Amino acid sequence: MKNISVVAEFLLLGFSGPSRLQFLQSGIFVVIYLLALVGNGLIVTIASLDPCLCTPMYFLKNLSLSDVCLMSSTVPKTVANSLTHINSISFSGCVMQVFLVPFAAVAELFLLTAMSIDRYTAICHPLHYELIMNRGQCVHMVTLSWLSSGLISIIHTAGTFSLTYCGPNEIQQFFCDIPQLLAITCSENVTAEIVLILINAVLDLCCFICIIISYIYIFSTVRKIPSTEGRSKAYSTCLPHLVVVVLFLSTAFIAYLKPILGSTSVTDHVLSSFYILLPPSLNPIIYSLRNKAMRAALEKLITKKLWVREYHFSPRIKAFYS
Repeated sequence: MKNISVVAEFLLLGFSGPSRLQFLQSGIFVVIYLLALVGNGLIVTIASLDPCLCTPMYFLKNLSLSDVCLMSSTVPKTVANSLTHINSISFSGCVMQVFLVPFAAVAELFLLTAMSIDRYTAICHPLHYELIMNRGQCVHMVTLSWLSSGLISIIHTAGTFSLTYCGPNEIQQFFCDIPQLLAITCSENVTAEIVLILINAVLDLCCFICIIISYIYIFSTVRKIPSTEGRSKAYSTCLPHLVVVVLFLSTAFIAYLKPILGSTSVTDHVLSSFYILLPPSLNPIIYSLRNKAMRAALEKLITKKLWVREYHFSPRIKAFYS
């Protein structure tokens, strides 16, 4: 970390422009962030309190945690900079963002891959589902996802900040992004970190291929369902999942690889906003709030809370009127 004494802070120049435009951008970010925070918070709360929601909801709970981590690592700082017109971020804050963004994004991709395998097992091998996707297997898959994403993030963070930053400190992005940091480093040899990014891209591509293969088998099985209503229900459940995965991966690929291959533009900022904001805000709707088990658990939780409140207050009401 020899560059700490050279550059004390960075300037984030992602969404520069008139004050009204920055205020509008901040408002959009705040609304999306709060909605995603509420939706993912509900999922984590329900999945933690209801013991009946087992295997699939265990994946959803961890997916929600990764969504919250992904958004919280960038959005609050972005909004604060836009409203105060102070675009600086400390060196330590930049290090934290460089670690947390890949950590949450890679964990989300691994969890989405695990969920596609879970869905494939449930639809294509329903009789063996409880045996294959038991509680221990789910814990192992989730633990492996978090540990792998943490290891990848540590390697990227160490590789990025082992470089020297002694000249310009302006980052053409609304958060500390690895490709943008490589563009302003004083070190001439950045090949190692670029190779790491390309290896990570290949790993992401392998996860995407695994997801696609899972859904190919799922759709081929769904086609054999005799009921038209059953097929339409399965398609309406699986297709939105696949759309979110494609949206998340495609925007992340372009946002990370384009600055390495060429110059940056406003399009890169928009693409980064897509993979930072949209999947975390859409996941609660697509994966959970449309799920019957999750809705039933939410109704059960609300009914239980209302019953407890009524139980506590009714003796007081009776004593007041007696």
